[in-house]
Amino acid sequence: MEALVFTQYDPESAALTAGLRDQFAEFMAGEWDAEKLAGHQNRKLRETVEYVRVNSPFYRRKLAGITEEQVSALRVDDLRGIPFTTKDDLRKAQFDILSQPVSKAWIFYETTGTTGAATPCPRTNEDSIHNNTVLTAYYHDVLAAHGEEQVIGVLGPTELHATGDTFGDVCRNLGHAVAKMWPHSPVIGFDRALEVMRLLSVTGLFCTPGMAMRLAQKATEAGLDPRRDFSVRVLMLTGELMSPSLLENIGALWGAEARNALYASQEASVLAAAASDGALRTAPLINLYEVIDPETLEPVEPDPDGVRYGELVVTNLYTGAKPLVRYRTGDLVRMTDPAPDAAVPAPSLQAVGRVGDRLLLNGRTVNGYDLEDLLLRRFRYQDYQVTVDRDEDGTDRLALTLLADPDRESGAVEAAVEDCRATLDTPLTVGFGTPGPITSTGAMVSWKAARVVDLRTTSSDEHASAVRIAATRV
Repeated sequence: MEALVFTQYDPESAALTAGLRDQFAEFMAGEWDAEKLAGHQNRKLRETVEYVRVNSPFYRRKLAGITEEQVSALRVDDLRGIPFTTKDDLRKAQFDILSQPVSKAWIFYETTGTTGAATPCPRTNEDSIHNNTVLTAYYHDVLAAHGEEQVIGVLGPTELHATGDTFGDVCRNLGHAVAKMWPHSPVIGFDRALEVMRLLSVTGLFCTPGMAMRLAQKATEAGLDPRRDFSVRVLMLTGELMSPSLLENIGALWGAEARNALYASQEASVLAAAASDGALRTAPLINLYEVIDPETLEPVEPDPDGVRYGELVVTNLYTGAKPLVRYRTGDLVRMTDPAPDAAVPAPSLQAVGRVGDRLLLNGRTVNGYDLEDLLLRRFRYQDYQVTVDRDEDGTDRLALTLLADPDRESGAVEAAVEDCRATLDTPLTVGFGTPGPITSTGAMVSWKAARVVDLRTTSSDEHASAVRIAATRV
């Protein structure tokens, strides 16, 4: 893993890059035992809490009841004595959440603001080096499996958004060429994006699942075969809900390996990344993780299989523009400790949907991840949408709309209907058609707002935002 080029002009950044590179190399080689990791996390936790208490107006107020003596003795096991930080806190605090002024950052990002006021997310060199080191270390073997001579397409927004910068720098660290293009931009558009992909023989894509399917759809409309007429070997997908069924479908569409590449947010940065064993693994050198019950706010105990299921809470273990302490992500996860043969000795993580995206169907609660996996595992498609309705007798019903070849896929309908009845005790109908552009907005809003039309409730503000975004896209 090479040092980021720009850090060589800043001795402090260069030293940080080299130190983190060596730490991650040792950690991934299994040279950190539990005691060493705990010592590192305890030390970094104290540094972070003291740093935000001194530098962030928000945390100065939030943590006013915690003394210096308590901070100096703080350990990972003592986190319950520190209050949570919530998304609503970030919206209200705005720039008061920052621990450094924007002028100390190297770049400014912000959240999309689709579910409330946009919140500032500047990055210092320290922020970017910590997070990009995780991705560089974890992605090395993932991308190396597809050859050394690679051209990677990064298909994400760049205006006030970290996607293009982050993946561009990581690919540069790994020695891969990058083409940044945003098909929803009027400057590029889907036709030109597809043309560039063929012209450069693009071998890999960083994009959302919705973008991967939309590209395949546009290629097919242009008379091209995504499997035959392109050189894509690997799709590094992020930004939206991703069930195994969806990943398998996208891989089949492109004849390529489809990976859940990243779990992150503008607010909290990188929280988990793809490893070569196929799992999405946490980054315990730069973050502290808790899994809580979203109702009781108590820690969740592992089930008999060792899985902790609940809302993810994170604390950043590095100082920078905006480290967060006990931040409630609002996301439901399944977290499992690593097996001895894990590619990275860190827990695996499945992000299974927002807490607010769960659906109650005939008395059974299901998250988006499990519902998507259940409904789609029988089919091959280029897009989908789910409608929820309720009969006069109070029975909830699901309708799945697929952009797919009816002649090829109709044989799977009966089995999908039976799957839904057996698992959720809910009737399902399957139809074929075009769901519409709203399904492409999942990364900007949420899985539920983009993929689910729930006729049992009034339209949410987030769904209305998805409609507005879709109407403005190319």
